[in-house]
Amino acid sequence: MAKVAIIGTGAMGSIYAALMADAGHEVWAVDAWEAHVTAMAEHGLRVEGASGDRTVRVHATTRVADAGSVDLAIIATKLDGVQAACEALTPILGADTPVLSIQNGLGGPDIVAQALGAERVAIGVVGGFGASMKGPGHAHHNGMEFVRIGEYAGGLTDRTARIAEVWTSSGFKVLTFDDIHKMVWEKLICNCAYSGPCTITNLRVGEVLDSPEASAISAACAAEAWQVAQAREIAVDIEDPVAYIRAFGEKLRGAYPSMTQDHQAHKVGEIDAINGAIVREAEAFGLSVPTNTFVSQVIKARESAF
Repeated sequence: MAKVAIIGTGAMGSIYAALMADAGHEVWAVDAWEAHVTAMAEHGLRVEGASGDRTVRVHATTRVADAGSVDLAIIATKLDGVQAACEALTPILGADTPVLSIQNGLGGPDIVAQALGAERVAIGVVGGFGASMKGPGHAHHNGMEFVRIGEYAGGLTDRTARIAEVWTSSGFKVLTFDDIHKMVWEKLICNCAYSGPCTITNLRVGEVLDSPEASAISAACAAEAWQVAQAREIAVDIEDPVAYIRAFGEKLRGAYPSMTQDHQAHKVGEIDAINGAIVREAEAFGLSVPTNTFVSQVIKARESAF
Protein backbone atom coordinates (compact mmCIF):
# COMPACT_ATOMS: atom_id res chain seq x y z
CA MET A 1 0.00 0.00 0.00
CA ALA A 2 1.11 3.56 -0.74
CA LYS A 3 1.03 6.80 1.22
CA VAL A 4 -0.64 9.37 -1.01
CA ALA A 5 -1.20 13.10 -0.58
CA ILE A 6 -3.98 14.61 -2.69
CA ILE A 7 -3.80 18.37 -2.83
CA GLY A 8 -7.18 19.69 -3.88
CA THR A 9 -10.05 17.47 -2.80
CA GLY A 10 -12.93 19.05 -4.63
CA ALA A 11 -15.32 16.74 -6.44
CA MET A 12 -12.71 14.84 -8.46
CA GLY A 13 -10.05 14.88 -5.74
CA SER A 14 -12.61 13.50 -3.29
CA ILE A 15 -13.30 10.57 -5.62
CA TYR A 16 -9.60 9.81 -5.86
CA ALA A 17 -9.19 10.06 -2.09
CA ALA A 18 -12.21 7.94 -1.18
CA LEU A 19 -11.48 5.07 -3.54
CA MET A 20 -7.79 4.99 -2.67
CA ALA A 21 -8.50 5.03 1.07
CA ASP A 22 -11.16 2.34 0.65
CA ALA A 23 -8.54 0.17 -1.04
CA GLY A 24 -6.22 0.47 1.97
CA HIS A 25 -3.85 3.24 0.88
CA GLU A 26 -2.92 5.88 3.44
CA VAL A 27 -4.56 8.97 2.01
CA TRP A 28 -3.97 12.56 3.08
CA ALA A 29 -6.75 14.77 1.73
CA VAL A 30 -5.60 18.40 1.64
CA ASP A 31 -7.97 21.23 0.85
CA ALA A 32 -8.43 24.91 1.62
CA TRP A 33 -12.19 24.54 2.20
CA GLU A 34 -12.24 24.32 5.98
CA ALA A 35 -15.84 23.08 6.26
CA HIS A 36 -15.02 20.22 3.89
CA VAL A 37 -11.88 19.29 5.82
CA THR A 38 -13.78 19.40 9.12
CA ALA A 39 -16.54 17.19 7.73
CA MET A 40 -14.03 14.64 6.44
CA ALA A 41 -12.17 14.61 9.75
CA GLU A 42 -15.30 14.25 11.88
CA HIS A 43 -17.58 12.08 9.76
CA GLY A 44 -15.41 10.60 7.01
CA LEU A 45 -15.49 11.26 3.26
CA ARG A 46 -18.59 10.08 1.43
CA VAL A 47 -18.51 9.41 -2.31
CA GLU A 48 -21.54 8.06 -4.15
CA GLY A 49 -22.49 7.45 -7.75
CA ALA A 50 -21.03 5.26 -10.46
CA SER A 51 -18.48 3.67 -8.07
CA GLY A 52 -21.09 2.86 -5.43
CA ASP A 53 -21.76 4.57 -2.11
CA ARG A 54 -19.02 4.60 0.53
CA THR A 55 -17.93 6.64 3.51
CA VAL A 56 -14.25 6.25 4.36
CA ARG A 57 -11.75 7.65 6.81
CA VAL A 58 -9.00 9.85 5.39
CA HIS A 59 -6.41 12.11 6.99
CA ALA A 60 -8.02 15.48 6.29
CA THR A 61 -6.08 18.72 6.69
CA THR A 62 -5.63 22.21 5.31
CA ARG A 63 -1.83 21.94 5.62
CA VAL A 64 0.18 19.91 3.12
CA ALA A 65 3.11 19.58 5.55
CA ASP A 66 0.93 17.58 7.97
CA ALA A 67 1.21 14.58 5.65
CA GLY A 68 4.93 14.07 6.15
CA SER A 69 6.93 12.16 3.55
CA VAL A 70 4.72 10.49 0.92
CA ASP A 71 5.12 7.93 -1.87
CA LEU A 72 2.95 9.85 -4.35
CA ALA A 73 1.70 13.43 -4.47
CA ILE A 74 -1.32 14.26 -6.62
CA ILE A 75 -2.09 17.88 -7.46
CA ALA A 76 -5.82 17.97 -8.21
CA THR A 77 -6.38 21.68 -7.70
CA LYS A 78 -7.67 23.94 -10.41
CA LEU A 79 -5.05 25.66 -12.54
CA ASP A 80 -4.93 28.76 -10.35
CA GLY A 81 -3.96 26.64 -7.34
CA VAL A 82 -1.11 24.68 -8.92
CA GLN A 83 1.73 27.09 -8.12
CA ALA A 84 0.80 27.32 -4.45
CA ALA A 85 0.46 23.54 -4.29
CA CYS A 86 3.98 23.13 -5.67
CA GLU A 87 5.39 25.50 -3.06
CA ALA A 88 3.59 23.68 -0.25
CA LEU A 89 4.66 20.22 -1.45
CA THR A 90 8.40 20.61 -0.95
CA PRO A 91 8.52 19.38 2.70
CA ILE A 92 6.73 16.10 1.91
CA LEU A 93 8.64 15.09 -1.21
CA GLY A 94 11.40 12.51 -0.99
CA ALA A 95 14.21 12.39 -3.51
CA ASP A 96 12.18 10.13 -5.81
CA THR A 97 8.59 11.06 -4.97
CA PRO A 98 6.62 11.59 -8.19
CA VAL A 99 4.12 14.42 -8.52
CA LEU A 100 1.07 13.62 -10.64
CA SER A 101 -0.55 16.74 -12.07
CA ILE A 102 -4.25 16.44 -12.96
CA GLN A 103 -6.01 19.57 -14.20
CA ASN A 104 -8.51 20.53 -16.86
CA GLY A 105 -7.14 22.18 -19.96
CA LEU A 106 -3.59 23.31 -20.57
CA GLY A 107 -0.82 24.58 -18.31
CA GLY A 108 -0.90 22.69 -15.02
CA PRO A 109 1.90 20.18 -15.66
CA ASP A 110 4.07 22.94 -17.14
CA ILE A 111 3.80 24.91 -13.89
CA VAL A 112 4.72 21.82 -11.86
CA ALA A 113 7.66 21.02 -14.12
CA GLN A 114 9.01 24.55 -13.82
CA ALA A 115 8.58 24.60 -10.05
CA LEU A 116 9.73 21.09 -9.12
CA GLY A 117 11.67 19.80 -12.14
CA ALA A 118 10.37 18.03 -15.22
CA GLU A 119 11.93 14.74 -14.16
CA ARG A 120 9.59 14.55 -11.16
CA VAL A 121 6.35 15.18 -13.04
CA ALA A 122 3.74 12.78 -14.37
CA ILE A 123 0.47 13.79 -16.00
CA GLY A 124 -2.98 12.40 -15.34
CA VAL A 125 -5.86 12.88 -17.75
CA VAL A 126 -9.24 12.11 -16.24
CA GLY A 127 -12.62 12.73 -17.84
CA GLY A 128 -16.07 11.24 -18.05
CA PHE A 129 -16.78 11.24 -14.30
CA GLY A 130 -19.33 14.06 -14.15
CA ALA A 131 -18.35 14.85 -10.57
CA SER A 132 -19.94 17.37 -8.21
CA MET A 133 -19.90 18.26 -4.52
CA LYS A 134 -23.15 17.64 -2.65
CA GLY A 135 -21.82 19.40 0.43
CA PRO A 136 -18.82 19.33 2.77
CA GLY A 137 -17.44 15.81 2.98
CA HIS A 138 -19.80 14.51 0.28
CA ALA A 139 -19.10 14.07 -3.46
CA HIS A 140 -21.06 12.43 -6.28
CA HIS A 141 -20.12 11.25 -9.76
CA ASN A 142 -22.17 10.17 -12.77
CA GLY A 143 -19.53 8.17 -14.64
CA MET A 144 -16.39 6.09 -14.21
CA GLU A 145 -14.18 6.42 -17.27
CA PHE A 146 -10.47 5.76 -17.74
CA VAL A 147 -7.64 7.42 -15.86
CA ARG A 148 -4.81 8.03 -18.33
CA ILE A 149 -1.28 8.41 -17.01
CA GLY A 150 2.07 9.24 -18.58
CA GLU A 151 5.40 10.89 -17.93
CA TYR A 152 5.69 14.62 -18.59
CA ALA A 153 8.98 13.97 -20.39
CA GLY A 154 7.51 11.10 -22.39
CA GLY A 155 8.16 7.38 -22.51
CA LEU A 156 6.95 4.55 -20.29
CA THR A 157 8.93 3.86 -17.12
CA ASP A 158 8.81 1.64 -14.05
CA ARG A 159 7.58 4.70 -12.18
CA THR A 160 4.66 5.03 -14.57
CA ALA A 161 3.68 1.47 -13.74
CA ARG A 162 3.96 2.11 -9.99
CA ILE A 163 1.76 5.17 -10.19
CA ALA A 164 -0.76 3.29 -12.30
CA GLU A 165 -0.84 0.45 -9.76
CA VAL A 166 -2.00 2.81 -7.02
CA TRP A 167 -4.99 3.73 -9.17
CA THR A 168 -5.69 0.23 -10.48
CA SER A 169 -5.63 -1.23 -6.97
CA SER A 170 -8.21 1.39 -6.00
CA GLY A 171 -10.72 0.28 -8.61
CA PHE A 172 -9.99 2.78 -11.36
CA LYS A 173 -9.70 1.80 -15.01
CA VAL A 174 -6.19 2.88 -15.99
CA LEU A 175 -4.30 3.30 -19.24
CA THR A 176 -0.66 4.38 -19.54
CA PHE A 177 0.78 6.25 -22.51
CA ASP A 178 4.24 7.09 -23.77
CA ASP A 179 2.82 10.35 -25.21
CA ILE A 180 0.35 11.62 -22.63
CA HIS A 181 0.21 15.06 -24.22
CA LYS A 182 -2.05 13.84 -27.02
CA MET A 183 -4.46 12.61 -24.35
CA VAL A 184 -4.38 16.07 -22.76
CA TRP A 185 -5.55 17.49 -26.08
CA GLU A 186 -8.20 14.83 -26.62
CA LYS A 187 -9.70 15.75 -23.27
CA LEU A 188 -9.26 19.46 -23.98
CA ILE A 189 -11.35 19.13 -27.14
CA CYS A 190 -14.16 17.63 -25.04
CA ASN A 191 -13.74 20.29 -22.36
CA CYS A 192 -14.03 23.01 -25.00
CA ALA A 193 -17.21 21.43 -26.33
CA TYR A 194 -19.02 21.50 -23.00
CA SER A 195 -17.30 23.67 -20.37
CA GLY A 196 -17.86 27.01 -22.08
CA PRO A 197 -21.15 26.23 -23.87
CA CYS A 198 -22.78 24.70 -20.78
CA THR A 199 -21.67 27.66 -18.70
CA ILE A 200 -22.97 30.41 -20.97
CA THR A 201 -26.32 28.61 -21.33
CA ASN A 202 -26.52 27.08 -17.82
CA LEU A 203 -27.49 23.80 -19.46
CA ARG A 204 -26.46 20.26 -18.57
CA VAL A 205 -24.40 18.28 -21.08
CA GLY A 206 -27.45 16.36 -22.34
CA GLU A 207 -29.44 19.58 -22.70
CA VAL A 208 -26.67 21.04 -24.86
CA LEU A 209 -26.76 17.92 -27.01
CA ASP A 210 -30.54 18.20 -27.40
CA SER A 211 -30.60 21.90 -28.23
CA PRO A 212 -29.89 22.61 -31.92
CA GLU A 213 -28.50 26.04 -31.10
CA ALA A 214 -26.35 25.03 -28.10
CA SER A 215 -25.21 21.87 -29.89
CA ALA A 216 -24.01 23.97 -32.84
CA ILE A 217 -21.93 26.14 -30.49
CA SER A 218 -20.49 23.03 -28.82
CA ALA A 219 -19.62 21.43 -32.15
CA ALA A 220 -17.93 24.59 -33.42
CA CYS A 221 -15.81 24.87 -30.25
CA ALA A 222 -14.68 21.26 -30.67
CA ALA A 223 -13.94 21.62 -34.39
CA GLU A 224 -11.83 24.71 -33.78
CA ALA A 225 -9.90 23.02 -30.96
CA TRP A 226 -9.26 20.00 -33.20
CA GLN A 227 -8.00 22.32 -35.95
CA VAL A 228 -5.51 23.88 -33.53
CA ALA A 229 -4.33 20.43 -32.44
CA GLN A 230 -3.69 19.57 -36.08
CA ALA A 231 -1.72 22.78 -36.56
CA ARG A 232 0.37 21.93 -33.50
CA GLU A 233 0.95 18.42 -34.89
CA ILE A 234 -0.57 16.82 -31.79
CA ALA A 235 -1.30 13.20 -32.74
CA VAL A 236 -4.86 13.09 -31.39
CA ASP A 237 -6.71 9.91 -32.27
CA ILE A 238 -9.78 11.78 -33.49
CA GLU A 239 -10.95 11.81 -37.10
CA ASP A 240 -14.32 13.51 -36.58
CA PRO A 241 -14.21 15.89 -33.60
CA VAL A 242 -17.97 16.52 -33.60
CA ALA A 243 -18.85 12.81 -33.52
CA TYR A 244 -16.18 12.32 -30.86
CA ILE A 245 -17.48 14.96 -28.46
CA ARG A 246 -21.09 13.92 -28.97
CA ALA A 247 -20.27 10.30 -28.09
CA PHE A 248 -18.42 11.59 -25.02
CA GLY A 249 -21.33 13.79 -23.99
CA GLU A 250 -23.91 11.02 -24.27
CA LYS A 251 -22.22 9.29 -21.32
CA LEU A 252 -22.64 12.37 -19.10
CA ARG A 253 -26.02 13.76 -20.07
CA GLY A 254 -27.02 14.70 -16.53
CA ALA A 255 -23.78 16.45 -15.59
CA TYR A 256 -22.81 20.07 -15.29
CA PRO A 257 -19.13 20.73 -16.14
CA SER A 258 -17.06 22.06 -13.25
CA MET A 259 -16.93 25.53 -14.81
CA THR A 260 -20.72 25.65 -14.90
CA GLN A 261 -20.81 24.61 -11.25
CA ASP A 262 -18.35 27.40 -10.47
CA HIS A 263 -20.59 30.00 -12.11
CA GLN A 264 -23.67 28.64 -10.37
CA ALA A 265 -21.79 29.34 -7.13
CA HIS A 266 -20.71 32.78 -8.44
CA LYS A 267 -17.08 31.71 -8.59
CA VAL A 268 -14.55 32.38 -11.35
CA GLY A 269 -13.95 29.30 -13.50
CA GLU A 270 -11.10 27.96 -15.61
CA ILE A 271 -11.92 29.52 -18.97
CA ASP A 272 -8.29 30.55 -19.55
CA ALA A 273 -7.18 26.91 -19.37
CA ILE A 274 -9.92 25.59 -21.66
CA ASN A 275 -11.68 27.61 -24.40
CA GLY A 276 -9.34 30.52 -23.71
CA ALA A 277 -6.34 28.24 -24.19
CA ILE A 278 -7.57 27.43 -27.71
CA VAL A 279 -7.69 31.16 -28.47
CA ARG A 280 -4.08 31.63 -27.32
CA GLU A 281 -2.80 28.53 -29.11
CA ALA A 282 -4.58 29.54 -32.33
CA GLU A 283 -2.96 32.97 -32.35
CA ALA A 284 0.48 31.36 -32.53
CA PHE A 285 -0.50 29.75 -35.83
CA GLY A 286 -2.51 32.61 -37.26
CA LEU A 287 -5.72 30.64 -37.00
CA SER A 288 -9.18 32.07 -36.44
CA VAL A 289 -11.28 30.43 -33.72
CA PRO A 290 -14.32 32.71 -33.55
CA THR A 291 -16.58 30.45 -31.50
CA ASN A 292 -14.05 29.75 -28.75
CA THR A 293 -13.21 33.46 -28.77
CA PHE A 294 -16.87 34.45 -28.36
CA VAL A 295 -17.50 31.84 -25.64
CA SER A 296 -14.41 33.01 -23.74
CA GLN A 297 -15.52 36.62 -23.96
CA VAL A 298 -19.01 35.81 -22.66
CA ILE A 299 -17.54 33.86 -19.74
CA LYS A 300 -15.18 36.72 -18.87
CA ALA A 301 -18.06 39.20 -19.05
CA ARG A 302 -20.13 37.06 -16.66
CA GLU A 303 -17.22 36.71 -14.26
CA SER A 304 -16.69 40.47 -14.10
CA ALA A 305 -19.86 40.57 -11.98
CA PHE A 306 -18.69 37.97 -9.44
